[in-house]
Amino acid sequence: FLGKRGGASTISQQLARQLFVGVRAKNIFQALAQKFKEYVIAVRLERQYTKDEIIAMYLNIYDFGYNGDGIKSASNIFFDKELDSLKVEESAVLVGMLKNSSYYNPLRRPELVKNRRNVVLNQMKKNGHLDQNTVDSLKQIPLSINYTPQSHREGLATYFRAYLRGFMKNWTSQNLKSDGSKYNINLDGLKIYTTINYEMQQYAEESVKLHMANLQEEFFKQNTPELNPTAPFLDLESEDSIKIFKNAMKRSERWRKMKGTGKSEEEMFEVFQKEVPMSIFSWKGEIDTVMKPIDSIRYYKHFMQAGMMSMEPQTGHVKAWVGGINYKHFQYDHVKQGKRQIGSTFKPFLYATAIDQLKLSPCDSLPDAIYCIEPNKYGNPDPWCPTNSSDKYGGFRTLKNALANSKNTISAQLMDKVGPKPVADLARNLGIESYIPDVPAIALGTPDLSVFEMVGAYGAFANQGIYVKPTMVSRIEDKNGTLLYQSAPETKDVISAESAYVTVNLLEGVTKFGSGARLRHNIPEEERNPVYRDVVTGYPYSFDNAIAGKTGTTQNQSDGWFMGMVPNLVTGVWVGAEDRATHFETIAYGQGATMALPIWGMFMKKCYENEGLGISKEDFLAPEDLSIPIDCEVIKPVEEDSSEAEDLEGLGL
Repeated sequence: FLGKRGGASTISQQLARQLFVGVRAKNIFQALAQKFKEYVIAVRLERQYTKDEIIAMYLNIYDFGYNGDGIKSASNIFFDKELDSLKVEESAVLVGMLKNSSYYNPLRRPELVKNRRNVVLNQMKKNGHLDQNTVDSLKQIPLSINYTPQSHREGLATYFRAYLRGFMKNWTSQNLKSDGSKYNINLDGLKIYTTINYEMQQYAEESVKLHMANLQEEFFKQNTPELNPTAPFLDLESEDSIKIFKNAMKRSERWRKMKGTGKSEEEMFEVFQKEVPMSIFSWKGEIDTVMKPIDSIRYYKHFMQAGMMSMEPQTGHVKAWVGGINYKHFQYDHVKQGKRQIGSTFKPFLYATAIDQLKLSPCDSLPDAIYCIEPNKYGNPDPWCPTNSSDKYGGFRTLKNALANSKNTISAQLMDKVGPKPVADLARNLGIESYIPDVPAIALGTPDLSVFEMVGAYGAFANQGIYVKPTMVSRIEDKNGTLLYQSAPETKDVISAESAYVTVNLLEGVTKFGSGARLRHNIPEEERNPVYRDVVTGYPYSFDNAIAGKTGTTQNQSDGWFMGMVPNLVTGVWVGAEDRATHFETIAYGQGATMALPIWGMFMKKCYENEGLGISKEDFLAPEDLSIPIDCEVIKPVEEDSSEAEDLEGLGL
């Protein structure tokens, strides 16, 4: 090439440079050596391939600009068409750009490009591909460019692709070419192999979309100005609401663009009060409207967000990653970036610690009575006495029953038996890097953690106590297939296989008798309450295989979680709004079993329908030397929906 995208030499030599030589060296002697190398390779190419094959290879790697690497991509970018749908005059435009795509740029120099197109048409006539009348007719057709940028904001796995761009930016900064130059991820033809399964990613995104659209419709119904004057926030003081909106304005793109213009803050705030044309997100498609920017912020604050990740626990390979509801409008990733209070999904770490240290059995019983940890025993200045949200107590509960129904009284007793530090240490050993204080309240899920961390941690329970760090990129090759990077599993033995299996057995109780039981039962349609009819999307799920899981709901229903496992797949789902003050008023709608579990249920149904994925329906594998008894009496099913409330109240903070 001449310059970066200029055409020079024969097509064979240009192909040789693109495939094997690279960017022309600035040193004249190195440049001459490269030129000779190009010539030798070009001769070999011409001996080995036909002219048509050489041209096809060249067209498939040529940089047309605007992320148009190859003619297929260029066809989509400049004409919004697949290659086989191009008309003759459109194809001539792209061929004309081969001379120098920077110079013959249809967006910057349309007349020049049109003239160049006509030159190509003349050449086609000269070589017998067109007659004169056809050429004359085609020359009269306007350029008709339909520029459609290939945006990373649209398509499948948008949030994952954003993560991948960051991964590659970091990798290329630490791994240089043999000549010391930096890799260009757009131009160097790197082949990046990820662990994402295309079909599972589709199923995950479809499940999120279907459920979140339902959930959002219900949230809008419950938060009209008449029903909730402070919508989208619930019971929030006016000054706190104003503070949230001011912070949102200052984080907006509109504010950033105005910041360097010399406007005062007051003037910038005024801009947000003036109506402007804009396109806003809705679950029925984008809406073109005229709206005050401040009203658009209020509108977007109503939206429930979601994060979902699915991983194979034995390998750590991440199979699906959904970081939000729409990357174009909400770019914050709720898989790895977002961290939210996890509620009762933390309790398995407490139970696993107690099982591992004390060899407790799911059949062991503890009294269901208010239990206090005395002041200063574990750094708590006051007595810590968590209560059950139902405020009902009495009798004894097995550990299996207690976890299935999220009984905080039992959690308090277990925490006192083992202490908070071993519990926090277990979570850290399971790959959780976020801050976890060594205090009793962590038993009820007060820490803010990410979906990414939670899925990785739960994976160890399904993998015989061995933590495998989640992996997203399996290998990287250069354009010739030379291996540049190969992922190696990072593993750690955290708890015994026996303790892991017993913990899984406890979690199976959640989906049989507890807050996750709606995965299995099938209430007759005429008996379903409005929650089931409106927002338990995809119900009934009717699973009958082994499923270990845990729901989680935080104070005021700000966050809903569901962590679900089968032997070879662990999937975590979080649902909540950007601001914790935005939430459902009642637990029936705001609990994890309503907000998050339906996404898991629909996703797994789709996965099981595709038998080629090989998602297990088998029982979890028990260790041969299992010494802890797990066969307890059948637990009486609890009253639906009331159980999940046990995740919430009585934090005793």
